[in-house]
Amino acid sequence: MYSWNRLISQLPNPHFLQTFEWAQVKSKYGWTPIYLVWSDKFDKSYRSYASDQLDLLDMLDQSDINAACLVLKRTVLSRGFTARLCVLYAPKGPLLDWSNEPLRNRVQDDLQSVAKEQGAIFLKIDPDVVLGTGVPAGEDAREESGGRIVMSELTHKGWRLSSDQIQFKNTVLIDLFVSEDAMLARMKQKTRYNIRLAEKKGVAVRVGMQADLSMLYKMYAETSVRDSFVIRDEGYYKKVWTTFMQSSTFKPSNFPTCEPLIAEVNGEAVSAIFVFYFAGRAYYVYGMSREVHREKMPNYLLQWEAMKRAKARGCSIYDLWGAPDEFNENDSMWGVFRFKEGLGGQVVRTLGAWDLAPNPFWYKMYSEIIPRLLDVMRFRGKSRTQHSMSD
Repeated sequence: MYSWNRLISQLPNPHFLQTFEWAQVKSKYGWTPIYLVWSDKFDKSYRSYASDQLDLLDMLDQSDINAACLVLKRTVLSRGFTARLCVLYAPKGPLLDWSNEPLRNRVQDDLQSVAKEQGAIFLKIDPDVVLGTGVPAGEDAREESGGRIVMSELTHKGWRLSSDQIQFKNTVLIDLFVSEDAMLARMKQKTRYNIRLAEKKGVAVRVGMQADLSMLYKMYAETSVRDSFVIRDEGYYKKVWTTFMQSSTFKPSNFPTCEPLIAEVNGEAVSAIFVFYFAGRAYYVYGMSREVHREKMPNYLLQWEAMKRAKARGCSIYDLWGAPDEFNENDSMWGVFRFKEGLGGQVVRTLGAWDLAPNPFWYKMYSEIIPRLLDVMRFRGKSRTQHSMSD
């Protein structure tokens, strides 16, 4: 684990979804990790299909590695003719300098080989390749020609923009290199007012512990029912949270970890967030709240405390984890985006998820059937969450 995390932390745009810890979480839920690295010393990628083989990376000069990718593999069916069929997903990968044309072409071509070798229905990637910054057509909007070139190359090589965007294509990033006073000055006036209001009304923020996780899941379930989104069972989130929380006890500070921040009023938890840290970047991943004391604006103080803690840890960026696909008031994320925008961040628009389908027939079948199954699963998941809250 040390070798893999250390390796990817030195590559451009390292992400906690590419870490050994994330692979271990997903391995408990039907996914098998495949670790790929590229070096000028290899004719093709070095491929490790077992985590205990990662120690071999210690035999390589880390400075010789110029690209890496954690690929998650899931078998579609366990029996019959389709037993060899699988789906592959590289969350926020591959990691490389995307401005290096020979390298990116080599990585793309090798990933195509991996997909065929594995019998994949598709291979999904969603690297943080920037297409532009700022809200489109806004005064601060800027387009990145390099991202457009990569998109054109992917299309030419047979990749297609995925209809299933697992992660957010767009996000809001806050620069933490400036002083706390400068961070406050960048915020919208109403946001600064609400932070001061929360402090005045007695909202206090503390770092959560593992003993708080059951309470936090119940709050998350309450939030999901109120805001009409589907979540997984308690065991899944506890696995994610504990895996990353435990990692902070025996690893260097630039390796992956997370912490819950809990806002309380008179000792009663009213809202919380989970902040993940890796390689100089912080991520706001999960947020939850109760109806009580909402007028005291605890969510504003939570985010301000998260920004300060991330800065104190040496992070340069705080990723607010998500912005609308379409920047208009009809988008379901518009209200959340306006809240994030008030914190003084910059919109960053990325490539999004792209699929490579070695077998178009199976890809078409999968694409038509799976959305229907997901609708059923979401309905059952929402009902299960509501039922658990009534117990």
